[in-house]
Amino acid sequence: MATIDNKSQKTIPSSKVQRVSRFVKVGAKVSTNYIKHYAKSVLDNEYTGKEELHKENASDVYEALSELKGSALKVAQMMSMDKNMLPQAYIEKFQMSQYSAPPLSLPLVNKTFIKSFGKAPYQLFDTFSKEAVNAASIGQVHLAEKDGKKYAVKVQYPGVAESVSSDLKLVKPIAVRMMGLNEQDVNHYMQEVEVMLLSETDYELELERSQKITEACAHINNIYFPNYYKDLSSKKILTMDWLDGDHLNEFLAKNPSQEIRNKVGQALWEFYDFQVHQLKEVHADPHPGNFIISEDGLLGIIDFGCVKVIPQDFYQNYFDLMIPENMENEEKRKDVFKSMRFIYDEDSDQDKIFLDQLFKSMISILARPFHTETFDFGDPSYFEEITALAENEENQKILRNSKKPRGIRDGLYLNRTYFGLYSILHQLEAKVTTNSIFFS
Repeated sequence: MATIDNKSQKTIPSSKVQRVSRFVKVGAKVSTNYIKHYAKSVLDNEYTGKEELHKENASDVYEALSELKGSALKVAQMMSMDKNMLPQAYIEKFQMSQYSAPPLSLPLVNKTFIKSFGKAPYQLFDTFSKEAVNAASIGQVHLAEKDGKKYAVKVQYPGVAESVSSDLKLVKPIAVRMMGLNEQDVNHYMQEVEVMLLSETDYELELERSQKITEACAHINNIYFPNYYKDLSSKKILTMDWLDGDHLNEFLAKNPSQEIRNKVGQALWEFYDFQVHQLKEVHADPHPGNFIISEDGLLGIIDFGCVKVIPQDFYQNYFDLMIPENMENEEKRKDVFKSMRFIYDEDSDQDKIFLDQLFKSMISILARPFHTETFDFGDPSYFEEITALAENEENQKILRNSKKPRGIRDGLYLNRTYFGLYSILHQLEAKVTTNSIFFS
């Protein structure tokens, strides 16, 4: 299992005043870091400490978000999955929120159990780990035993569900200022993020979705799921089977063979392809903390808190352009781009031409693995091409200065799903047979 921060928290700022105060403090600290950075650059012509500035800011912001837990930390986790959005210092820090955030102390865990069941964990289980074995943004996991059977018990942090909306309002200025994101896009997509985060805080809904999707995906080769236990679960606590195995970084540290890497990658590809094209519901949080890998290359799926339901009309438009003939048909492409709100009638002719080529390039790159019998996700040139497109200054300038959001909100989590999937396959250096249900 992953190593987590041993410093447990005895309290979480839960009131709006407490949480606003913590955001104000980190904002002031970041401002101080900028002042120090610019003062040094003025006094010393040879000073090149931008990376030092990023490290200081990343550390300060992560410390605050880790203390607050919940939506703020979840957004940081989401951004850490996009290697093109943040400087490396932020990526390294924010990735810790995937499974190694500072855990809550046992007394707070006990309080949650007593509120849910009227009993402490020791009254429900034979053993219950005093310390969390895994701590992320919404909750933490404890190892429990009952009648000789091991369970993973996920306990939600206090106040997380109640603070989703207010936290996102506080995160917005950080996203706009620190990362230079388009404010229209941030406003547009925050509504989708809020809906998804609220669903993630409902463990009764997660249990229902977990059972539904695991049953539907039971036929997929080399994948295994835990069973879920309704009588030991509630709106704030979720109990499932304990799955033995490693997270991705631990798995890779053991230097597995290419055959095993490919086996894991193939299972991952088929799992996502079936969900997207058959269920139209997808596990939309593909970060390494949500998967367990056994020594023989079986893939365990352990978290269904974030599930995106894909509307049929959006699905049809999204994947229509994966078909090369449609992408090359200018009229068809423009109609889809308009319905997907990539391009608006009121855009200038010059912007329409630029945006048409930009989104055509983006979608063509995303679709490339679908158009070959096998795809080598270990090939660095593919990901260098993605990075070059994202980092192109002209592209960034046009999108950042846009007065309208680009893209339907439904695309946010589906794009994130594919990016996360491709990122994990790249880390595995997996060669995958990329047959898709959509094209068959």
